[in-house]
Amino acid sequence: MEKVKNLLKPKPNPQEQLRDWQRRLRKECLNIDRQIRDVQREERNVQKAIKEAAKRNDMGSAKALAKEIVRSRRAVKRLYENKAQLNSVSMHLGEQVATVRTVGHLSKSAEVMKIVNKLMKAPEVAATMQEFGKEMTKAGVIEEMVNDAVDTALDSEDIEEEIDEEVDKVLAAIAGETISQLPDAARRERVKQTPVSNATEEREAVAEGVDDDGDLEEMRARLANVRS
Repeated sequence: MEKVKNLLKPKPNPQEQLRDWQRRLRKECLNIDRQIRDVQREERNVQKAIKEAAKRNDMGSAKALAKEIVRSRRAVKRLYENKAQLNSVSMHLGEQVATVRTVGHLSKSAEVMKIVNKLMKAPEVAATMQEFGKEMTKAGVIEEMVNDAVDTALDSEDIEEEIDEEVDKVLAAIAGETISQLPDAARRERVKQTPVSNATEEREAVAEGVDDDGDLEEMRARLANVRS
């Protein structure tokens, strides 16, 4: 019955189709903004937990949480990139409006096809863009694309070294902030007791009790959830 309804339903004219796509792209951009706010809000909570762990000298927990922050910041960067590309697609579709008024139908766009193909590999918007890809192919705006590979480079092992470097930066920044809040005499003593190589040495140290910390696991899971 549903198929019959779809067959009887009048097809939107090209201009209506363009406006509908642009409306849905704007909605997707708003959804990305919401995801970014959720990740950044949770990140602030994790930063507080890192400071508390550092005060307890529990560097294992601090490093574990700092790694989650690094991954989250990379995810946010990708979300901003996705949003920029969605806006670019919308802009190119807007340019087609003038063409539609002249020729009466949608025309192929190599640039839109390139951007849509790239977005179909982004985990955060892959499902949405696959649907857009089908509709745009049917409308003749892009050619049919076969691409089932989703880019999972964010969590691949080859970025582990870069993550460790970023973890050291996060911990150093938090340590510096903590030291700055100490009285002058205590701050000078703390700085003297902190070798430059501490960040590297701590990265190599094995922390005890990290896996047993239920709060740590809960916070890591919560942060990973808002990234997804």
